[in-house]
Amino acid sequence: YGTLLGSRACVHMAAAAWGSGFLNALLHTANTFSLPLCHGNVVDQFFCEIPQILKLSCSDSSYLREVGLLVFTAFLSFACFVFIVLSYVQIFRDVLRISSEQGRHKAFSTCLPHLAVVGLFISTSFFAYLKPPAISSPSLDLVVAVLYSVVPPVLNSFIYSMKNRELKDAVKELIQRTLFHQQ
Repeated sequence: YGTLLGSRACVHMAAAAWGSGFLNALLHTANTFSLPLCHGNVVDQFFCEIPQILKLSCSDSSYLREVGLLVFTAFLSFACFVFIVLSYVQIFRDVLRISSEQGRHKAFSTCLPHLAVVGLFISTSFFAYLKPPAISSPSLDLVVAVLYSVVPPVLNSFIYSMKNRELKDAVKELIQRTLFHQQ
């Protein structure tokens, strides 16, 4: 990134990401603490998240304010996703200009899985935060929460680790052992 964009652009992008994340967390935290809870204080989830807290709220105005914040956050997240997709379109255009088949394969082997992980994260988090309350259930909420909070970081680690030749060989060996032991 530093070569193509310059260090100043990288610093601005990092500052925008950190700043918007901090502002988003601050707004949601401040609003969440102002919610009056009249349905107890037990959350049907393994971690405390906004949709679960909203189920406990008894104030329509606070609820609507938080839903407005969630819609705004969804808009920002979607804008980021569009930026990522446009960036990948540019990357794919440049990768297709690479003359060697091996070079194109190497570039696509990282880009496509990463884009799939980002897509999984954005789509499941949109679903978790913007789905109508009528289709909510504790088990569905739990599955969706795991899909956007646990699976993408695990997959990202796996994707980037697979660039390591030793790890690739170890995974291939593990798969072969598993397949031969099952037969």
